[in-house]
Amino acid sequence: MILAAAFPGEPETRLRNLIRSHVADAAAQEWPMMAHRTATLQVIPYSLAEALRVTLSLTPSSQGQQISQREITTSLENALDARRQRIILSESKVGWVKWLCLSLQAVCTLIAIAMVHSDDRLTSAITMSLFGIGVAASLLLILAYDRPFAGELAVRPDPLLQVMPEVEPGQQGTKP
Repeated sequence: MILAAAFPGEPETRLRNLIRSHVADAAAQEWPMMAHRTATLQVIPYSLAEALRVTLSLTPSSQGQQISQREITTSLENALDARRQRIILSESKVGWVKWLCLSLQAVCTLIAIAMVHSDDRLTSAITMSLFGIGVAASLLLILAYDRPFAGELAVRPDPLLQVMPEVEPGQQGTKP
């Protein structure tokens, strides 16, 4: 958004509105879709594609504008890549084989602890409880990150919303 100021007037306003539209759409539409694992890479967001088209259609009149155009293009490509990574991450999950292996390993370790401390029941109970708590914490962490866009520990679009450009005075209610 800082670099868009190198192209004052209509191009700057257009870029700001397109970026604002993209951020709003990502927070309001894509985030819930990622939580339900229905987001797709097949559809390129109109706002980002249009912002890239607008940027590439600008005719720089100075070296500063050429640099700004190149950097804006790079930033828009990075935004598309970040979106791609978010959607890929939203589709990932921990498979049942990993859960089975982790559970089997935990049970085997608990049995081994019980066998090592079989002569002292108090030590056995304390050690098995501590290990059980550790296993429960590990399972909770894995479960929390199994679906990163859903649940209480979900990744929220707040950082994305923080970079949303402000609406220019007189521009409220206009769509790009």
